[in-house]
Amino acid sequence: MSDSTYQLIVEQARQLFARKGLTNTTMNDIAQASGKGRRTIYTYFNNKQDIYWAVITSELNRLYDRLEVVVKKPLPPNDKLEEYIDARLEGIREIVLRNGSLRAEFFRDITEVERARKKSSLVEIEMLRSILDEGVACGKFIVHNTLATATILHCAFKGLEVPYINNQFSEVGIERNRIRCLIADFMLYGIMR
Repeated sequence: MSDSTYQLIVEQARQLFARKGLTNTTMNDIAQASGKGRRTIYTYFNNKQDIYWAVITSELNRLYDRLEVVVKKPLPPNDKLEEYIDARLEGIREIVLRNGSLRAEFFRDITEVERARKKSSLVEIEMLRSILDEGVACGKFIVHNTLATATILHCAFKGLEVPYINNQFSEVGIERNRIRCLIADFMLYGIMR
């Protein structure tokens, strides 16, 4: 099986889902858009739902690649965490907005999205933990259990996703750029020495 064929199918399906929605996209649509036969599609995926999960996983991998770049930057841990928060909030917003009709699926069936994100969440928690460990090691952060704190931060980010994407903070007069700073301040001051 070819990795490039798999990626082509996933990307064509993503574009179709974004334009037509998951429900209105058929396996025939995906086969036609990717220039592959249905038999080829079924070689890689059992059904449309499998392709949908592959699209979500692919989009999340893009986000985590972006976050990994931040984690590897030679910055002080507090600056790194602040940049991570900014990249995380904007990254998830861009993913949801980039995927058009899938946005409705994201908001309608968050439980299913969370199921798909379970493995990816562990990756993100480890990224956050590495920043926290670095901050503790150099005396910038006071954190007694970096794994627990990373998990709490991760859950806080997930809780902020929908309000951030929908720009609900503007309803109380806070601009999107300012809210990212406020969120970073709130999270950092809880762990700063």
